[in-house]
Amino acid sequence: MKDYGSAWRILRLSSLTDQIFIKAQRIRSLQTNKIRKVDEGQNSEFVGIINYSLMSLIQIQKGIAETPDLDLETALELYDSYLAETKILMENKNHDYGEAWRDMRVSSLTDLIIQKILRIKQIEDNQGKTLVSEGIAANYQDMINYSVFALIHLQKK
Repeated sequence: MKDYGSAWRILRLSSLTDQIFIKAQRIRSLQTNKIRKVDEGQNSEFVGIINYSLMSLIQIQKGIAETPDLDLETALELYDSYLAETKILMENKNHDYGEAWRDMRVSSLTDLIIQKILRIKQIEDNQGKTLVSEGIAANYQDMINYSVFALIHLQKK
């Protein structure tokens, strides 16, 4: 925000979803390719997925703006609010799933993120309508939590 302001406010959800897709595809590429031509690892890409997902949650609430319209303080309040809400969801699911993520591979978490992106794209193509599945926001929250789990695993290496 300090560097770019709230320029991201003009992005449609589909554009944010595509940004997350780019990050996830790069992570998958880093995990499968032996040769790396850009000296940036998985960590920064997982952080990017977290940030773009939180931006998406804000866009769902506020709608898309025609021009940057958030000051730093307001944007951080929204960011922190969605992060806190997502953390509560993670803690609840973590309890119910018995911390299964601890035994998962980072590559599996990456694949789950890509699966969530593909689900979101399908929901977007259906104009946001779902019959029985979770909506878009829940998928963004899951991607945040999968990214956090991946970052915890990567710190142990």
